[in-house]
Amino acid sequence: MQYVLASASPRRKELLSLVIPEFEVVPATAEEKVNMSLFPENVALSIAESKCEEVYAKFPDKIVIGCDTVVVFGGEILGKPKTRTEAYETLKRLSGKTHYVLTAVCIKNQHKKLLEYDRTEVKFNILSDEFIRLYVDSGSPMDKAGSYGIQDGGLVKEYFGSYTNVVGLPVTLVKKMLKEIR
Repeated sequence: MQYVLASASPRRKELLSLVIPEFEVVPATAEEKVNMSLFPENVALSIAESKCEEVYAKFPDKIVIGCDTVVVFGGEILGKPKTRTEAYETLKRLSGKTHYVLTAVCIKNQHKKLLEYDRTEVKFNILSDEFIRLYVDSGSPMDKAGSYGIQDGGLVKEYFGSYTNVVGLPVTLVKKMLKEIR
């Protein structure tokens, strides 16, 4: 196989399989260190590039794909929740409001490195305290930036841009980048 996905995300793996039939999954393991005072786009790009470079160092004869998704609300990056309380509070903040999701993609081979991102605007439904509590109790928010998955249902009123970007891998962008790097 000539492709490697530098991510442990089952959602990214599923989405990439729509673009590339066969690839290896080798998650980056280094701690994500980045200057959080950068613009959110630059934070996501930096982390995606770091993941890609780490895995590429192990597979220099392959095409490596690294990604990072961030949820941005009021200029603040909302990461994965550390606790159930944090997940609840994040969802309460997003309720009835608009935020945006950025997924940065870095693709590298022996000859070239491409680094781009996609941006999707997302508007949440107004969420009741009971809905948020049940959703948090399901455990679904705990491994997701912004404490939610668009695919989970009931959360998102509407979105403008790429649905797959919000899931964690902007399929159209990745297809375009793969054509450029081949």
